[in-house]
Amino acid sequence: MRPETVEDTCGRSLASTLTFRFRISRPSDFSTFRPLDFSTSFLKRCPLPIEALALCLALLLFDFSTFSLFHSSPFRLLDFSTFPLSCAAERNIIFFVTDDEGQTLGCYGDPVAVTPHIDALAKDGTLFRYAYATTASCSASRSVIMSGLHNHMNGQYGHQHHYHKFASFHDVVSLALPRVLAGTGYRTAHIGKYHVAPEEVYHFETYLKGNERNAVQMAERCREFLTDQADQRPFFLYFATSDPHRGGGIDQDSPLELKPDLFGNKPHRGSHPGIQEVFYDPTKVPVPAFLPDTPETRAELAQYYQACSRIDQGLGRLIEILKEAQLYDKTLIVYTSDNGIAFSGAKTTVYEPGLRMPFVVRNPYEPRRGVVSDALISHIDITPSLLDFAGGLDPATNGPKQWGDPNEYWKQRGEALKENRSGGHRFRSYHGKSWIPILGEPSPEHRDAVFASHTFHEIQMYYPMRVVRGKQYKLIWNIAYPLPYPFASDLWAAASWKAQYQQGPDAPYGKRTVGRYIHRPQFELYDLQKDPDEAVNLAEDPNYAAVLKEYQDKLKAFQKETDDPWIMKWEYE
Repeated sequence: MRPETVEDTCGRSLASTLTFRFRISRPSDFSTFRPLDFSTSFLKRCPLPIEALALCLALLLFDFSTFSLFHSSPFRLLDFSTFPLSCAAERNIIFFVTDDEGQTLGCYGDPVAVTPHIDALAKDGTLFRYAYATTASCSASRSVIMSGLHNHMNGQYGHQHHYHKFASFHDVVSLALPRVLAGTGYRTAHIGKYHVAPEEVYHFETYLKGNERNAVQMAERCREFLTDQADQRPFFLYFATSDPHRGGGIDQDSPLELKPDLFGNKPHRGSHPGIQEVFYDPTKVPVPAFLPDTPETRAELAQYYQACSRIDQGLGRLIEILKEAQLYDKTLIVYTSDNGIAFSGAKTTVYEPGLRMPFVVRNPYEPRRGVVSDALISHIDITPSLLDFAGGLDPATNGPKQWGDPNEYWKQRGEALKENRSGGHRFRSYHGKSWIPILGEPSPEHRDAVFASHTFHEIQMYYPMRVVRGKQYKLIWNIAYPLPYPFASDLWAAASWKAQYQQGPDAPYGKRTVGRYIHRPQFELYDLQKDPDEAVNLAEDPNYAAVLKEYQDKLKAFQKETDDPWIMKWEYE
């Protein structure tokens, strides 16, 4: 049940600066409770005279149950809203996630990327250089983003759609991002790519529709939700593009025998409505070290960059809408991707191009801007960070303040679940930790290491891997190393891969060969300071035996802490 509201103003003199909003609810509607925050930060921001603040406190403490308005009904006063200085609520959140995008942005030093809006956002916020996904697979990654739990704990090992059929445990409902933000007092909306399951676990109040390949149109479709003055709760918008994922067919105009994927671009270089297409010269695009420098690779990279510029324009339009509504300085914006670019060597792998993400946070309440951070952060940190910003993170449990028992949740819905349960986990705490306190800090400490895992992408792609990445070294455990490395269907068909694969196992593919890419050793150990391209495996080098043992122990400890079932493989292999 949505809370009823009663609005009143404190006289004509205060009407322009202060609106009281009383939220009342029946006793059973406890999920909307959000205590008023009289923190020092609020007092510093509030321009009201002390007399007005005293009046606020007096009204808050007054026993409204003596009024006839409340006397005959079992209602109770839940909260004031956060005293908006305009008609818009404060501490809003936009989480902007792209699909298969690497650090190919101007703000990350890319020499050709035309991304002025994300670059401007970075100059007005904090850019993280070492932000990591926990898995380089779309559904699996998004479940981590929205649960704060690693895949082997949340249960979503791979794609949720079609015949793949992976889904998170039903008990994850107690920690799921849109659920806990709603319980903290936010109205929630989703637009674009969803790609997690079940919906009841990752439920949004509002689902908006738009062309997932046209972020400008998507932004316009969000306008009404963002500027809704009838509901003065702060908002949370989950904005998910399908760009720059592969798709849209192949470029039939290409002179190449193996034609490049269009990456969502229109045939014949046509424009999406509202988009000023940016075209890239294949001869001018930089070729990352993990890819072969071939005409096929360059042609596909040019298409990929075009899709990235389309995303940037959507972000720009979204920011324009916020500014027009005087919401920009009341809204936290996070920009990232689910995993690395859709090329073999990045997506579905646990190499750096698959896991190292663009990550920009603009916190309007953080005075230090244009900061480049070298802190190690992970996608498991996203949900607890956003909840922390919203005031709903319990530091004692590292979980939601308004935590609800999942058993009770499903019982109330008449669903005493017997299947797809968590195996006894209560899901009270997140694996991640908030990065809100380190925003604006150029040299903060957050993590000594980040961990990653991979088991499936598509159902036919069984290849479990576990990873620990420290500040210098990185260890990859290829648990299924006797098997040839499997391919996502879109990567197998890619011209950039096919051109090399057809030449045989000795053909070069970036810093590796085709054969080395398909057949991998049990352990891969890299010194990322000396070897950022992960070309020299140190696992068999006796000089690095101590480092190998140290990182194996780190990995085992992580697996034990997060109840990873693959930990048993250490014992019989």
